[in-house]
Amino acid sequence: MKNILVIGGGFAGVWSAASAVRTARENGIPESELQVTLVSSGDDLVMRPRLYEADPEKMRVPLDRILGPVGVRRIAATVTHIDTAARSVTATGRDGRTDIISYDRLVLATGSQLVQPKLPGAQRMFNVDTLSAAAAFEYHLQRLPEAEPRQGRFTAVVVGAGFTGVEVATEIGGRLKAVADAWGCTDPVRVVLVERADVVGPELGPGPRPHIESALESLGVEQRLGRTVESLTEHEVRLSDGEVIPAATVVWTAGMTASPLTAFIPGERDRLGRLHVDEFLRVVGTSDVYAAGDTAAAMAEEGHTVTQSCQHAMPLGRFAGHNVVADLLGLKQVPFAPEPYGTGLDLGPTGALITMGWDREVQMTGQAAKETKVLINTQLIYPPVDDADALLAQADYAAKPVGEVV
Repeated sequence: MKNILVIGGGFAGVWSAASAVRTARENGIPESELQVTLVSSGDDLVMRPRLYEADPEKMRVPLDRILGPVGVRRIAATVTHIDTAARSVTATGRDGRTDIISYDRLVLATGSQLVQPKLPGAQRMFNVDTLSAAAAFEYHLQRLPEAEPRQGRFTAVVVGAGFTGVEVATEIGGRLKAVADAWGCTDPVRVVLVERADVVGPELGPGPRPHIESALESLGVEQRLGRTVESLTEHEVRLSDGEVIPAATVVWTAGMTASPLTAFIPGERDRLGRLHVDEFLRVVGTSDVYAAGDTAAAMAEEGHTVTQSCQHAMPLGRFAGHNVVADLLGLKQVPFAPEPYGTGLDLGPTGALITMGWDREVQMTGQAAKETKVLINTQLIYPPVDDADALLAQADYAAKPVGEVV
């Protein structure tokens, strides 16, 4: 029996596994001859693009309801080592037992993680990078009314005015007000957005910027540009220019890096730690390993690598799943070719912003864009559950993508 091992239960991992099963079935390969196994430390596909919203515990779908119907074997464990020479993975289960899992082909789809700041008081910062972190943040917000009334009790400082930072900054004011109102608190709600660059959304480019700035202004979000956080305590944040902001809540959103498991794979990496892959998503220099999602520095089109986003993770998974089976069976592999790049940026109560192209030409704004963003976030990025036929239909690398602008 041949064994395909997928590490990671996010968008790229789920679609890699589903696509591998689809390609195997299309070519008449029974499960007795080819087994697809997915290893993930969690039991759910987390809707990571939604973790800036309230009630993050609801933003997940059980992996067994997605992959179980198509026969993907799932192992709930944490991978601690990858030996590419031996074609094996070391994983520790929840019972503490360590197992060695062999593979014929490996798909590394373990995603990315937030770069943790190193500054005094950093342990007091919250983030929305993982489900557990977002849940801890939600718990903190809900308990604010129980804290002793003082200046800054309902003030939030958001660090980083990139994609996630803007979404958090435009959303959190409403969340703070809802909590305060529920308890009859009359403290002022204040949101301060801190960005090291001299503009908001530096990586988003000039096209969307006026719309972002207008949204921030209309929501009363204060901006501190050209600065960063120097230190923080339980009740205060000190900025690099010496300003002290009374605040009980600080959210860090600045900087992402690829999963540390990439360190076990021989090969070159980009500045984000992502592995260089060829057109088929095989890691350059490591013939038995493929990368998908935020671990892969794949070319989206001439002059542009993929972004660390749901939009690219999903097709990367589909292509990787197909190509890893094609590689094993001696079939034709397919070069990675995603749909044209676009983004959807939530701007809280003011609406949203939809752009297309790498220069992010604005296509839609306001409530119309908000409806599109909500549709994508709440429906289109969710895979089918308990339905093998529907899942395998969407797992086709050549199928028209469903809602991948996030």
